[in-house]
Amino acid sequence: MDNLKIEIDIQYCSTDELSVEDRELVEKAIKATDNSYSKYSHFCVGAAVRLADGAIVIGANQENAAFPSGLCAERSAIFAAQSQFPELAITTLAIAAKNHNGLVPHAVSPCGACRQVILEIEDRYKQPVRILLYGTEGTYVIKSIKDLMPLSFAETDMYQ
Repeated sequence: MDNLKIEIDIQYCSTDELSVEDRELVEKAIKATDNSYSKYSHFCVGAAVRLADGAIVIGANQENAAFPSGLCAERSAIFAAQSQFPELAITTLAIAAKNHNGLVPHAVSPCGACRQVILEIEDRYKQPVRILLYGTEGTYVIKSIKDLMPLSFAETDMYQ
């Protein structure tokens, strides 16, 4: 039996250490939490994507009493961007969340379904999507969804 060691390189920084563009995207994600419809969980998630031309599209989680009919903020933003600007790659995704105490101190990470959608975006446009996971105590900067999903399933796996 062989052992496989998988290493990832994730930056962790304060908001002040982010570039102006990344801070702007995080601020849009934070503001997008106000658009959350989270009547049941009371956990508001906002996402903002930057497109190849610099445009920003936001999304927020939308819940429904008939679980799982809702939609996560990440997919809400990605699907809105792809519906309106299918010719433009997504270069960066920022995610922020708040609960009854306000913005969360520790960043939240995309769920499995959102990770799979982000992977498809990377494969579709043949470039990584940088991910900014915001928490009031710090922001994780991730170079590609493949860093969160090193053993991922993609279209090419179906044709081996």
